[in-house]
Amino acid sequence: MASPAASIADRRDHISLPSDEILEEIFLRLPTPETLARSSAACSAFRRVITDRLFLRRYRKIRPPPLLGLISDRGGGFHPVEAPHPSARLARALLDAADFTYSFVPKPREGWLSPWHPRDVRDGRVLLDCRVPGKTFRTAFAVCDPVSRRYVVLPPVPDEDIAGRPAELAPVLAPVRDDEDERQFKVICMVHYETRLVAFVFSSVTGQWCISASPTWSSLGTGRPRGFRNSSDPDGCRGLSSFDCVRGCFYSASPWMDKFLVLDTRRMEFSVIHDRDDVYKMLRNMLDPPAGQHRRRPGQTRSLPGVVGGEGSLELLSLVGAHNPNASPRVYHSSQQSNGEPGKSRRMNIIPLSGSYDYFTVGAAEGFLFLGATKEDRVGQYHVDMVVAHDNPYDETPLLETWDVDYFSVELRTSEVTKICTMKKSYFNHERVHSYFGFPPSLSTPTI
Repeated sequence: MASPAASIADRRDHISLPSDEILEEIFLRLPTPETLARSSAACSAFRRVITDRLFLRRYRKIRPPPLLGLISDRGGGFHPVEAPHPSARLARALLDAADFTYSFVPKPREGWLSPWHPRDVRDGRVLLDCRVPGKTFRTAFAVCDPVSRRYVVLPPVPDEDIAGRPAELAPVLAPVRDDEDERQFKVICMVHYETRLVAFVFSSVTGQWCISASPTWSSLGTGRPRGFRNSSDPDGCRGLSSFDCVRGCFYSASPWMDKFLVLDTRRMEFSVIHDRDDVYKMLRNMLDPPAGQHRRRPGQTRSLPGVVGGEGSLELLSLVGAHNPNASPRVYHSSQQSNGEPGKSRRMNIIPLSGSYDYFTVGAAEGFLFLGATKEDRVGQYHVDMVVAHDNPYDETPLLETWDVDYFSVELRTSEVTKICTMKKSYFNHERVHSYFGFPPSLSTPTI
């Protein structure tokens, strides 16, 4: 009679794991990235399948990476989503594993005049810039992966005399197409000149910049926009630096306020969408409260419409009544087919917001609109501080006080408003907050 120990050993010899293909199909059905991360820790065979690049790419298509936090272009630190947000545990793991001080990225060879500042975040990569001496727009760029701590310092943008002195640079990370290697990347630097708009493109494959588009403003059917990066502009426009990406196209409402500037990264072509239908005119009127009823925080820019992607449609999310004490804050969500013509009616939805805040838009990505908000009592206190500062011009204490700013996401699909985190802010001038979507560090593969 065989011993019990021998019987157990015989049974173990006959037990084998399913094939990798079957395991992949099982893992693709796991409901959350956190569950997938726990499964990868069960055994080496599971981890080998789950951490494979091709598998993770399939998983992302089915279950897009969750929002893990925000990165501010003022200060640059990573602010993880806070409990009770469903991704709070994953965000804390990312904060512990990654370096969002970018200390591993060396200074440019030309020397530098400021720290690295984040300008865009996409696919686990962060685009950085800093001010440097020299002729090349006085700006240096780098792309890094805070988790793997890999980086590429880009060569200077060509400073050829194209059309005089540039008014603004707007660098963005291009989205990775399905047929591209995820470790390769492109940086698009849109440069605003007096007579034209130029797109410089850097490829990690060639390691060089090239000019991919250079239309004149007149060829786009519009005049040169005003208000670029100018806080004194009455419209408070944020220039070219307010782009949101939808299915390979960047959309910005900020240069003109009554139309969208579009860059198609697949064809590298600029265009302008003139949207003058009745719904849009109504939104524009609601975005402009009557004279004397428009409050502004320090350095506040106007709340701009955000563009996010839907199923075969473009979704316009407009913050209304945010700075009007006689109106309730809300988000107007209108939808138009991607191939629809301007002037066609849209589907409308109204998303109410809590009336205890003064809101402003900070961006849109991955089907979300992102809002910042300060408490109403702090808005009133700001105006008191400004009076004190006016009476005591040499006392800077009131203007240096930090504010608690709460950040929220508005999900397009569900209309759900969720608090993300709270940041300390001393000013808001041209603020741009970048959303970080990703997987736990244990499932993250190097993106550079």
